[in-house]
Amino acid sequence: MSLSLSLSREETLQRFKRIGIVGAGNMGSMMALAFAELGLDVSVWDVDGKNISRVSKTAGYLGRVAGYDDMREFVASLKGQGGERKVFLFSMTHGSPADSVLGMLMKMESGDGLRYGDVILDAGSEDYRRTERRQIECARIGVYWVGMGVSGGYRAARRGPSLSPGGDERALEILMPLLELYAAKDAATGLPCVARIGPGGSGHFVKMVHNGIEGGMLSTLAEAWSLLHYGRGFDYERIADAFDEWNKDGELRNNYLLEIGADMLRTKKSREGDSRGDTAMGGYHEYVLDDVLDEVIQDYDNTEGTPYWSITESASRHISAPTLAAAHYLRIANGNQEERLEAAKKLRIPSPSLMREMPDEKEFVEHLRRAVYASFLASFCQGLELIAHGSEDEGWNIDLGKCLQIWRAGCIIRSEGIADLLQPVLSKNRTLKNMKFIDTVAVELERNFHSLKKVIMAGIDSDHYLPAMSSTLEYLKYEGGTTLPTKFMEAQMNFFGAHGYKSAKMGETMQA
Repeated sequence: MSLSLSLSREETLQRFKRIGIVGAGNMGSMMALAFAELGLDVSVWDVDGKNISRVSKTAGYLGRVAGYDDMREFVASLKGQGGERKVFLFSMTHGSPADSVLGMLMKMESGDGLRYGDVILDAGSEDYRRTERRQIECARIGVYWVGMGVSGGYRAARRGPSLSPGGDERALEILMPLLELYAAKDAATGLPCVARIGPGGSGHFVKMVHNGIEGGMLSTLAEAWSLLHYGRGFDYERIADAFDEWNKDGELRNNYLLEIGADMLRTKKSREGDSRGDTAMGGYHEYVLDDVLDEVIQDYDNTEGTPYWSITESASRHISAPTLAAAHYLRIANGNQEERLEAAKKLRIPSPSLMREMPDEKEFVEHLRRAVYASFLASFCQGLELIAHGSEDEGWNIDLGKCLQIWRAGCIIRSEGIADLLQPVLSKNRTLKNMKFIDTVAVELERNFHSLKKVIMAGIDSDHYLPAMSSTLEYLKYEGGTTLPTKFMEAQMNFFGAHGYKSAKMGETMQA
């Protein structure tokens, strides 16, 4: 048993006493309330005074959460509250905001700002390279910078998220008691969904890949919804029933996206509306979903970087991740809705229509369930292979079994059936880098290939949008292909480039 797990709740709270949170937006404010509820005193600083006021005045936490608009007063409130060190948690948009605040702390006079032994937890979705740069900068003055992925959105931040901390081993040893207290707990085992991922930027790298997997799954489920709604004429309630059924048992059991998808489909507009996007009742629309535009703005306005970082990483590390990439390119295309609508006038591509293939609805829904499962599983395979290769390249020694453990609760890609399939093997074999080499995984992908193919053929025939699922089909075909057309490509490249080629007969590189 680790030192952290051997500490009681009281010992953990006594060790830390107070934490300083920088950034009181949706995530930071929920973290502040969560830590206060656990029993810590919480200091909060934000550049926006409204954010500070909102979180510090929340009913029930007036005695535990204190807001500061002066950075020096904020830092002073942490002195002597956590033994020999101050603990900061940054919750900000990736990029320059964290650099700006770190610069402010470093410029303070000795004793007023950062001091030897202090710990900064970067809980934003940051590029792991920036994390490693800041770790080097902080190490020069004896301060620990830990890059920690936080998954699950603002709801999980309030009740317990999935956490992937990475950094100096000593810093992780210090922090783990608190993180294990805060993290989501796996319902089956009671274990916290947090693990020491590894050194350097490994924690943020794992969170980046998590978000890439999430993108593949989000697109797959959106495509399934569209097929059922526009292709089969199912209303929202009927689709929600199907998602609930898939989520109940079988390969897709206890899947977070299915769970919230069903809830979302049943959500009707309130009379007053709310601050989360629900508009007030009016007109003839009844469901909240009817008011949502087909426009993902987080990618287009650069507030969300992790999906495209995962795609660029997969390309640079030579990992085929087409499900993740196709899902992201769909988001890029719909992010610029104005251009897309103008292009639609010129392209005049047919819109999705009612499906003519597979008239038996029960049969179609089962094939679709299997297709969704295959695409979800392929997303996991692609993401885990990226982590495995990244870990080897960087010398992080990441345990993929632990990645599956932290994804069992409190995160967007929670999927019990897939975790049960992958975790036992990956916990025993830490050198495996190709998930298709796992016998049970290969059997599952092969078993559901036919359904995936039938759904895509039927969808294409009726002009439906299927980027993630169709990319998964091609992925399975060429990852397991023995007669790829690339021999023609290789011959042509040799023809115009004279770089040589591998001979099928000789098994060696031949020159033109």
